[in-house]
Amino acid sequence: MTEKITIIEGPTPEFREVNGLWIQGVTDSPGQYDTFFTELRSFDGTSLVDRCSNVWQKNDSIVLEYRTETGLTDEITIIAAHFEESDEGDIIQLWVRQPREDVEFELKFDDSDDEEEYF
Repeated sequence: MTEKITIIEGPTPEFREVNGLWIQGVTDSPGQYDTFFTELRSFDGTSLVDRCSNVWQKNDSIVLEYRTETGLTDEITIIAAHFEESDEGDIIQLWVRQPREDVEFELKFDDSDDEEEYF
C-alpha cells in the first residue's frame, strides 16, 4: 500500500521542473520521469519528513495528494523531502516525480543530397 501525505487546505502546489545532472542520480530508474520541486507550509514538517524516511527505509513509495486548480484530486510520487523552520511556520520542501508523457516527434529529412551520383 502506498503511503500518502494529503494537502487538506490551501492552494494547489506550484511545481517547478528540476534539471541538472545531480537529479539523475537521485531518480535513477529504468523508466523515464520528469522531476519537480515544490514548497508547502506545514504544521509539523519534522513528522512529515520522518514519515517519508520511514516509508523509504521499507523500500516503499509515498505520494503527495492534492487538489488541482479544477478541484480534482491528483497525486505525485515524492522522491525527497526536507523541512525548514521559518517565522511563518514549518516549510516542507518536496522533490517529486511523474512518468514522462509520451512525446511524438516529427522527423524531417533533407533529400537534396540524394540526387548526387556516385561513381
